[in-house]
Amino acid sequence: MPDSKHAVVSRDLPYLLVFYLLFSLLYHGVLEYLSYNNNPDFWSDLFRPKNYWWNAGLQYVQYFLISILIYFLVIRPLRKKPQWVQISLVAVLVFPIVYLTRETRYWYLDKVGRWHLEGSNGIWDLYIPTLFLLLQFGCYFAYVNFRENERKLKIEGELRQAALKSELAAIKAQLNPHFLYNVFNTINASLPAGSEDTRELVSGLSDLFRYQLRASRTELVPLREEMEFVTGYLDLEYARFGDRLRVSIDVPQELLERKVPPMLLQPLVENSIKHGLASLVEGGEISISIFEKGDKIHFRVADTGVGAKDKQAMFGAGVGLTNTKLRLEKMYGSVLEILDNAPQGLIVQFSL
Repeated sequence: MPDSKHAVVSRDLPYLLVFYLLFSLLYHGVLEYLSYNNNPDFWSDLFRPKNYWWNAGLQYVQYFLISILIYFLVIRPLRKKPQWVQISLVAVLVFPIVYLTRETRYWYLDKVGRWHLEGSNGIWDLYIPTLFLLLQFGCYFAYVNFRENERKLKIEGELRQAALKSELAAIKAQLNPHFLYNVFNTINASLPAGSEDTRELVSGLSDLFRYQLRASRTELVPLREEMEFVTGYLDLEYARFGDRLRVSIDVPQELLERKVPPMLLQPLVENSIKHGLASLVEGGEISISIFEKGDKIHFRVADTGVGAKDKQAMFGAGVGLTNTKLRLEKMYGSVLEILDNAPQGLIVQFSL
């Protein structure tokens, strides 16, 4: 099951089976004791398989099947709903399902000539299973909450570590930022006359560094500024690749003032150029599209490069792509997807 919060049936099924086996043995033992407490052969009767099956085995097999039925009828289909909805439906369904199960078992026992509780005593075969199943599902929901709380505590710890590292990185970056600005200015001033193209490149690089430094100090920036940073980076790459690099950008005007985390798109664009297009003699195209759907903004970077057969291996090959993936997962709860583009290349996308 894809939802880790509800993996009890698949991963913990052996524990559930042991749970029912132990309770069935306990129930069988009590019945045999009440029936044979004056019988000198009590212990030999207790472990007769036939006695166990009729007195407890059949009943607890039914309880086990009821648990699985309720899980697939209520909990799994509603795993994305609030937990109180699941608990309410489980509480409503348990009694009628137990009643139908009891009647089915009584019918079968009557047919094969076996004994069961009769008259008003039959209420115990409703009360005890209902109480037992409610207790079981109460333990299940407590277990789910415990696992979810553990997961959140782990993520919070990782986020604190990431925040500390980011803070230290920001402090290091702020030690003397003007040093690099002065270096850029020195390089510009030392260039001979007629080097306007080079001056523009140095100036563009200075702007990129300035944005990177500012992005390390803030969590959100207007999408307009993020796109200016990406286009500035693409301008520098265009100076290297020339007409081999073709760029298409589609961002609605109404989204430009929306706040987004900084430095998310540039590593994806850089990865497309470095690993997708750089090795192609004819170059290729980078397409950047951002659009709003529902309550989320979707980001999509596509290229017509060489593509990749093992997409998971890409996350270990480069720092930028790997860090962006981890950043999206840990800080924004988003998944970075890598898909095949048509006719060739890759699509990298995520949503916020």
